[in-house]
Amino acid sequence: MTSRTIHNAMTIDVEDYFQVSAFAPHIPRESWPALPCRVEANIDRILGLLDAQGIKATFFTLGWIAERYPTMVRQIVDQGHELASHGYGHERASDLTEQQFRNDIGSSKRILEDISGHAVKGYRAPSFSIGTNNLWALDVLHSEGYRYSSSIYPVRHDHYGMPDAPRFAFYPKSEDGLLELPITTVRLMNRNLPAGGGGYFRFFPYALSRWLMQQVNERDGQPAIFYFHPWEIDTGQPRQQNIGMKTRFRHYVNLHRMESRLQALTRDFKWGRMDHIFLTKQ
Repeated sequence: MTSRTIHNAMTIDVEDYFQVSAFAPHIPRESWPALPCRVEANIDRILGLLDAQGIKATFFTLGWIAERYPTMVRQIVDQGHELASHGYGHERASDLTEQQFRNDIGSSKRILEDISGHAVKGYRAPSFSIGTNNLWALDVLHSEGYRYSSSIYPVRHDHYGMPDAPRFAFYPKSEDGLLELPITTVRLMNRNLPAGGGGYFRFFPYALSRWLMQQVNERDGQPAIFYFHPWEIDTGQPRQQNIGMKTRFRHYVNLHRMESRLQALTRDFKWGRMDHIFLTKQ
């Protein structure tokens, strides 16, 4: 296998700059409706970038966003992309009770399906917040009609991660149950190195990110799963004050380089939707 024969999964977590988990202590949830939303313009740019390369992707979308921008949601679907759920209001699955989680994923699924007219098959937990202590969430997802999850990141991180999880697609229970699709990692020096996007993609030199994904395609013979957020291409977003240095660095590092790196990534690899890559094998 080579990096030009395997289709990798391009995914976008559709949320705005003020909804990231790291800002939660600084931006009250009740203030969201009054804040300037920039997601529509950013999604327009992303759709143009994908269209230029003929790429179809999966958009994990918040119900909160979909309710306010239904035209944007329909535009995503009308252009041939997969619509999936990111929950309703970007609440971490690990912070919710089982019933709260069920309500969250059920309402977001119904909202997205009512707006788009298409079945929602996939879910991604905010901040990859399904792990060792709340694997029950995968059973709830299955019972609510989801076919796959992409909520586990097999790395060590101070906010998320399940480093002992399988690195590639697996069934937590049985092959007639939910399919879990972990974010991509590369095994180096007895540890998993993140290789699936997000802040790491902005921090690492592009050549390193490309090499890591090539290892997954060529050495492991597996498709990679890459993700990013609309706010990561938005250098004009309002800057948050009174946040810690680590949070500031993680959120703002190399925003000005993100779009050009995405353009290179779309040229250097083959891409597709999550459902087309993984569910057609079932």
